[in-house]
Amino acid sequence: MDESLIDNPFWSSLQTRHRAMALRTDDVARYPATFAPFLGVAHPGVDVAAAGLVAAGESVYLLGVAPRAPKGWTLETFRPLAQMIRTTPLPVVDGPEIIPLTSAHRADVLALTSLVYPHYFRERTMELGRYFGMYMPDKSGDVRLAAMIGERLGTETHTEMSAICTHPHFTGRGYAQRLTAFLTNDTLAHGRTPFLHVSRENARALQLYAHMGYKLRRDIDFRALHRRR
Repeated sequence: MDESLIDNPFWSSLQTRHRAMALRTDDVARYPATFAPFLGVAHPGVDVAAAGLVAAGESVYLLGVAPRAPKGWTLETFRPLAQMIRTTPLPVVDGPEIIPLTSAHRADVLALTSLVYPHYFRERTMELGRYFGMYMPDKSGDVRLAAMIGERLGTETHTEMSAICTHPHFTGRGYAQRLTAFLTNDTLAHGRTPFLHVSRENARALQLYAHMGYKLRRDIDFRALHRRR
């Protein structure tokens, strides 16, 4: 399997897994804003302004490869993310039933992600791949989406685990671990390698994935491109 494609994951995903939805020119591609605020470039020398894919006042995010900022644009650099990978199945811990999440669950998914995963999830992000979750009663007896996981980026050989999050009322119960193991194993069973991205500031998540056996593949550059005019 060619792992080099996930060195430039936005671009690679928009050329393969998500090609049908990509807004693109020869060397620049992006997701529609209602799906994700991500842009990919084929190489650092592209003229992103000439591509005409970013509106005035809009910001997009880049992972791995970024262009130079044109006049009137600003390139913001964040701390690199940890890109982690798993090549063998994981034990699945006991827990609540895991169900597929569909458009019927969209309001619950948006409510949960806006609470604990607010930066990159959009109205149509669920259409990027499959999503799964667990529903549980909270302290008041109301049944709510307690935890979820989904697929986002990908190529012919790799699939990204994403939006792994747990409602604050249900943390500490192993739900994220159960969901991650479930989707990891399912991805491997379908002949693809699972990978994920974790902020270096999120020590708890890094510790969890390392404990589960996800290995650091590389630190990958993470940037935002802001068009001022």
